[in-house]
Amino acid sequence: MAKEVLGLIKLQIRGGAANPSPPVGPALGSKGVNIMDFCKQFNAKTQEQAGKLLPVIITVYGDKSFDFIVKTPPVAVQLLELAKLKSGSAESNRVKVASITWEQVKGIATAKMVDMNCFTLDSAMKMVAGTARSMGIDVKGAFPSNN
Repeated sequence: MAKEVLGLIKLQIRGGAANPSPPVGPALGSKGVNIMDFCKQFNAKTQEQAGKLLPVIITVYGDKSFDFIVKTPPVAVQLLELAKLKSGSAESNRVKVASITWEQVKGIATAKMVDMNCFTLDSAMKMVAGTARSMGIDVKGAFPSNN
């Protein structure tokens, strides 16, 4: 018999740095989950990705138990790391703050493919390029036609 799902909690937490302070504590406490138990498990699982912002989906069951899925860092965060920026452009259509190559876009798309809602690497690359464009990051060169 499957456990009854009480709710889903979606958070973005730095790898290896979960603690009971907001946003983790209040989100889990409202569902009755043992906060310190989650923090210990999350920090152990994300130790190798310390400091990176990681989306996590926590499934809370009726008996107050939980399990969680850690996803890859958001594309916007990966683009900022790649371009060595603090934030994107305020006027992305006019002011370009950095430029990247299609090879770099392909690297991000390949890593993020498991979490994206697309089926081909070409469409994943176009999604990453669109995110870059909306942040004021220019993608140099022409789209590679065959991957």
